[in-house]
Amino acid sequence: MALTSLSYLAPWYYYLGKTAIVFVIVIVTYGLALSGWLLLGWYMRRNKVRQSLVRMVQRITIIIVYAAGLLVLLDYLGISISPMIAGLGIGCLAVALALQPTLSNFFAGTQIVLDKMLRVGDYIELDSGERGYVAGVGWRSTRVRTDFNNLMGIPNSRLVDSIITNYYGPDMELVVIVNSGVSYSSDLAQVEDVALAVAREIIEELPEAVKTCEPWFAFEEFGDSNIHFWVWLYATDRVGSFRVKSELIKRLHSRFAQEGIIINYPVRLLTYEDSKDKKPFLSVNVHGLEESVENN
Repeated sequence: MALTSLSYLAPWYYYLGKTAIVFVIVIVTYGLALSGWLLLGWYMRRNKVRQSLVRMVQRITIIIVYAAGLLVLLDYLGISISPMIAGLGIGCLAVALALQPTLSNFFAGTQIVLDKMLRVGDYIELDSGERGYVAGVGWRSTRVRTDFNNLMGIPNSRLVDSIITNYYGPDMELVVIVNSGVSYSSDLAQVEDVALAVAREIIEELPEAVKTCEPWFAFEEFGDSNIHFWVWLYATDRVGSFRVKSELIKRLHSRFAQEGIIINYPVRLLTYEDSKDKKPFLSVNVHGLEESVENN
């Protein structure tokens, strides 16, 4: 604009305008590329994405922005870009077909990061049975550290298509349920009081138990040998749930023994009939390892 005020440059006004627009296109392209680089890096580091994946996504973004800027610049200068776009499209199609599995895993990894379904350190389980702690999300696979401290690599495309249970989402608190049963001769009100008392003791004494949640108790069904019930309480995380469950089972067994509450072994009553008069002559009641035989 300053140069156009000089009269002796009048023959060059057209070229000066063209040059100015070219500089504007170059500066805008560079600004968009730099902004995309910084914003993507900030967003992906905030979500604890692996550094190598961050750099790859940033580089791909830079290449796309610069390619778009170059095409806009060539089009402004009057150079036909249609053959270039057609050739670029064919080339990209050939590359995409050749790298289909790799690109599938790459975009699946990007989807995992953006959806925030899992993060590094989460304990997950797939519908196929694989489970463990997420050690990292890469551009091709997600690494999971199993319960046996082995590193397992799961392709991102398979992970996206699987049903995932995240035990650390939406928070780390985990439900602990213990199922058991008591004899039909038991006082059910006493059973409930004893089970809840034991559960409250565990909540108070164990640091792995959540202090703010009251335990739940309910009878479930009439079983073959026992009346079944369950006790429900919360643990702070997946690892703590194992100790909470173990302690609940041990203390319930001990308190039931003290209170005289019986958890039956499988019980069966077998009756045999005389083939002549069709009257029962032998009755066997099997209760654990004890047997009583009554002859009539």
